[in-house]
This record gives sequence, structure tokens and C-alpha cells, in this order.
Amino acid sequence: MDPDIALFVDVVREGSLAGGARVWRLSPAMVSKRMARLEARMGVRLLHRTTRRLSPTPAGAAFHAEVAPLIAGLRAAQARMVQTASRPAGPLSVSAPTSFGRLWIAPFIPPFLDRFPDVRLKIELSDDFVDLVDGGIDLAIRITATPPPGLGAYRLADNRRILCASPTYLAAAGTPETIPTLRQHRLLAAKGQLPWRLTGATIDGESAVETHSSEMVRELALAGGGIALRSLWDVADALADGRLVRVLPAYEGSVAVGIWALHAPVGAPAAVPALLDHLTDQWRSAAWLT
Repeated sequence: MDPDIALFVDVVREGSLAGGARVWRLSPAMVSKRMARLEARMGVRLLHRTTRRLSPTPAGAAFHAEVAPLIAGLRAAQARMVQTASRPAGPLSVSAPTSFGRLWIAPFIPPFLDRFPDVRLKIELSDDFVDLVDGGIDLAIRITATPPPGLGAYRLADNRRILCASPTYLAAAGTPETIPTLRQHRLLAAKGQLPWRLTGATIDGESAVETHSSEMVRELALAGGGIALRSLWDVADALADGRLVRVLPAYEGSVAVGIWALHAPVGAPAAVPALLDHLTDQWRSAAWLT
């Protein structure tokens, strides 16, 4: 695209050298100089200039009619190329905790792929620690109080955790009113989740059922197996319909724990921020965020 011709088109559209200067962020004197240069190259006068107005000469009007559609087409093509170049595409490898990924990532992936069909998505759900570099992971969702150093880290949301049990269990075992009486109940936790560090108290002990599965803990709580410390994103539906009820509501899990997005500090694919924007937008009205 010839810059002087493009400037000429804008000057005619704006109706003045000053208008063209504003569009191009140049001085009117520089615009005048470049129009004179274009006329010298063309060998014909293109613009009538007066102190009050500017208009194309007959030759200028004919030239404008020919080149204006071409300039518009070139600009549209450039805009499309810029959009395509910045559009998320290519492989994107994501790691997330099993329950969180199943409940709060998987349901929102289809509309993301509808919007960005050129992204080739791979999702691994695991409650184990996954090394981003060794595992070839572009984006990891982690629930932690201390994201590892050396990575790009963005706190997506707080991870509120509450004590809860089924009405069936509480009807049989009684509802604890204090921390000491809580310790006398059957506790449910996956391997490594005890002790529970609550706001103002720490609960140690052993789970009534040994398991590595956090999802098993949830199902045991729903089935009346004991009292569990669960994330609101995991049990908000069961609390809403009464299958679970809160226990000792004055106590919650440590507020330091959050839901984090982790990625390489530099060179993350364009699909990483696109997916994070999409997910946080989808979660905006979720009950566990209120």
C-alpha cells in the first residue's frame, strides 16, 4: 500500500489537510508536503487548496474514485490478517484437579471450541502434582495456598471450604457445636488432606475411610459416612438442595487457599489467556463465587 496514496484518500474523505493530519497523527505541514510529493510523482494536480477549504481537482476526483476502493480493500485484508495471526490456534495442553475439571472446566469447553475451532485441546485431570515443563503442560489449574515460584501465576478465585455432613449422619450422630466435639465425630478426608487448618482451629485425626480420591470423600459424605471439609464449588448444589448441611459454620478452611492458573512465565500460547477469559466469564454467576 502506497502511504502517500492512502493519505490522499483520507485527506479527501476528511475534507482538509488538517483532518488528514489528525487521522495520521502528522502535522498539517507534513501532510501538505506529502500531497505535493504525490502530485509531483503523478504529474498532475490532485487537490485545490484554499485557506478555507480543500477539494479534489477533476483529475484528483477521478483518481480518488479509482484508488479509494483499493485502499479500503487493502486495509480490510490487513485487519483480517492481524486478527488471524492473533487468533488462538494450535495445541493447548491443560492440567486440572479431577473434580474441579469435571465440574467446572469440561462443561464449558464445547463453546470455547466453537469460538476457537483451530485450537487443538488436550486436558489431563489428575489430583497429583504435574510438572508443567516435564509434562508439556501449557496451563495448569491448581488449588493451593502457595503456587510454585518461577511460573506465571494468576489467582482465579478464592477456594472457600466448609465443614458439611448429610442430615442422615447428623440425625444419627448428633450435630457438633464446638471444635472439641467435632473431633469426636467420624471425619472424612482423602490422603494428605488432614489435618484441617481452619480459621481459628486445626483438626487432626484420621479419616474414617482411607482413600486417595477426593470424589470418594464427597460421595461418602452424601451417603452419611461422616463430616467432610469440602470446597464450595464441589458441594454448593448439595447444600442448596439439602443433601448436605453446614457444620460449625463459624469455621472455614484457610482463606489463603485459592484456585490458581499457572503457565510458563513467557511464551504461553495465545489460547491460554483466551481459555482463562472464557472460563472466568462462564463462572461469573456460579454460587460458589458469591
